[in-house]
Amino acid sequence: MRENGFEGLRAEIAALSSVRQIGRIHSIEGALLRVSGLGHHARMGDQLRITRGSKPPLGGEVIKIDAEGVTVLPDEHTEGLALGDRVTLLGPAQIAPDEGWIGRVVDPYGAPLDGRPLMRGQKEIPLRNQPPAPGRRNRLGRRLETGVAVFNTILPFVEGQRIGLFAGSGVGKSSLLSQFARNIEADVVVIALIGERGRELRDFVSDTLGPEGMRRSIVVAATSDQSPLMRRRCAWSAMSIAEYFRDTGRDVLFLADSITRFADAHREVAVAGGELPSLRGYPASTSHLIMQLCERAGPGPEGAGAISAVFSVLVAGSDMDEPVADILRGVLDGHVVMDRSIAERGRYPAIDVLRSVSRSLPSAASIPENKSISEARRLLGLYSRNEMMIRAGLYTPGTDSDLDAAVSVSGDLEVFISDTSNQTISNSFQRLNLILRRAGAKTGAEDPEERRSVSTVVKK
Repeated sequence: MRENGFEGLRAEIAALSSVRQIGRIHSIEGALLRVSGLGHHARMGDQLRITRGSKPPLGGEVIKIDAEGVTVLPDEHTEGLALGDRVTLLGPAQIAPDEGWIGRVVDPYGAPLDGRPLMRGQKEIPLRNQPPAPGRRNRLGRRLETGVAVFNTILPFVEGQRIGLFAGSGVGKSSLLSQFARNIEADVVVIALIGERGRELRDFVSDTLGPEGMRRSIVVAATSDQSPLMRRRCAWSAMSIAEYFRDTGRDVLFLADSITRFADAHREVAVAGGELPSLRGYPASTSHLIMQLCERAGPGPEGAGAISAVFSVLVAGSDMDEPVADILRGVLDGHVVMDRSIAERGRYPAIDVLRSVSRSLPSAASIPENKSISEARRLLGLYSRNEMMIRAGLYTPGTDSDLDAAVSVSGDLEVFISDTSNQTISNSFQRLNLILRRAGAKTGAEDPEERRSVSTVVKK
C-alpha cells in the first residue's frame, strides 16, 4: 500500500527522460511507416511517439528492422502524416500497475477510461514476462466457490487452474464471466476485454459486472475499432497486472474475453511485418503466442499467489477444431463448451456438460463426490444418446430401467445446471445427490466410511 499520496507523482516524474532518440518518416506505405535514423537504437517491439503537425501524436510499434531503417505500425490510421515527421523512440513496452487501480477501467497503456485521474505505480514491468520456472511453481490449490452449481460440482474450478470457455456469439458468455468475476474466491480480479464493441464496455462495467464485481476488479479494455496493436497489447497488459498482484502474495482471477480476438489482432500485426499465414490464415507464431500467454497464468512460484484464469474463445459454428480453439484445448487445464442450441431453448448458462472437462478431477473431489459426478454424467449421457427417440415417442417406459432413471431426472438436472444462486460447494453437492437419489442411483453420500479429505490439491 502507499505510504503517502506522493508516490504516484514521484513515479510519474521518474518515468520522464531528458534524452530521446529521434527519427524521421521517409516513406508511408499504406498502414506502415518507414523511419530512418533509429536503425542502431530501435529494438523489435519498442514503442514510439509519432508527431503529425497540429494533430495529437500517434503511438506506434517497431515490427521490422533492416539495413534501411525500421518499419513502424502506428496505433491509428496514417491520415495527417507527412514525410519528415518526427518519430520519438520510447523504448520497450511496459506498464506500471498500482494498488489504486483496483476498481478502475484502463486502456492497454494504463491510462484511465472512466474519466478520473489515475497515477502510475512505482515500478514498470514488461508486458511479455516469462512464465514462472516450471520446477519452482506451486501445485494447484483448493477448490474454489464459484456461485454456479455446475462448477461447484461436475466441473470443479481450483486455485491456479486455467480453463477455456468455448462459445459462439450471443450464447451468454459475458454473463457467465461476470458471474465468475462477482462470485469466485479471489483477492483481485483482472478482466481483459479484447476487441469488444465500444457501447458494451459501460454496460459490462455498470450492469453486467456491477458495483459488487468492480469493487475488487481491474478492467483493461481495447475496443474493436482500435488498432491491432492495442487489441493485442490488451491481453499482455492485463496479464502483467495480474502478475503484479500475484507477486505480492495475492490470489488473482484473470478473465480474458476473448483469445480469438487476441489471435486475430496478432495476425494483422504479424502479416504487416512480413510473416506468412499458415494455420488457416493465422501465422505460425500464433500458437507460441497463445501458449506463452496461458503459461503465465496458473500457480505462482513459492511465496507468491496464484492466477486462476478463464480464457474465452469465439468458435464460429461450434467448430472446436479451428486453430485457436485447438491450441487452447491442448494447453489448458480444462474446457467448457457453451452450445447455441441449449441457449435457444432458454437454459443459461448454456453449458454442454458432456463436452466439457475439468482436468482438476479426480483430485479436486473426494471419493463420494467423484462417485456423484460420474453418476450425473452417466445419466446425462444416457438421456442425450436417446433424446431423439424419447421425444419422437418411440421409447416405451419400463423397457430399460437405467434409461427410465435418466428420463425421470433429466428436467431436474437441467434446472440444477442452470442454477446460479451462489450456493456453496457443500449445498450444491447436497442438491445433486438428492436428484440422483430420485433416480435410484447410489451416490457417494451413502458411503460415509469412504469420505476423505483431498490431499493432492491442497496448496503447499
